[in-house]
Amino acid sequence: MKTVSIRAEDVKPGGIYAPEWLLIDASGKSLGRVASQVAKILRGKHKPIFTPHLDTGDYVIVINVEKVRLTGSKMKDKYYYHHTGYPGGLKAVTAEKLMQKKPTELLRLAVKGMLPRNALNRKILHKLKMYTGTEHPHQAQQPRAYALPY
Repeated sequence: MKTVSIRAEDVKPGGIYAPEWLLIDASGKSLGRVASQVAKILRGKHKPIFTPHLDTGDYVIVINVEKVRLTGSKMKDKYYYHHTGYPGGLKAVTAEKLMQKKPTELLRLAVKGMLPRNALNRKILHKLKMYTGTEHPHQAQQPRAYALPY
């Protein structure tokens, strides 16, 4: 049996292994569990044609992002940090405030942390679409519902 090497042309939308569009409902699910499954799908690790140096993953649409939950007291105790670039510009925001202000940012940061830190990261993250509520503008892509294993 031969090992088949996948080319970049095969993974493009017109190729043999064109990416699919998957729809995930995050309501009532744990943030980390949703993020790990989304990262796996975006990377393409769920496919037998996975190649580390190519973007073999699928597009993921996550709906009801505002209903994702954090266990324990993480809503009040978990902080997200960023730096403005100015001296003394370290800013911190709790998960609770971030969820109220930008619920999609909470999931995006969790997924981003689970992807490799290389040039493929930005390309892969661009395939993640997140929305609050059940409506999304991707009906034309005919997304297939994906049930999370837990």
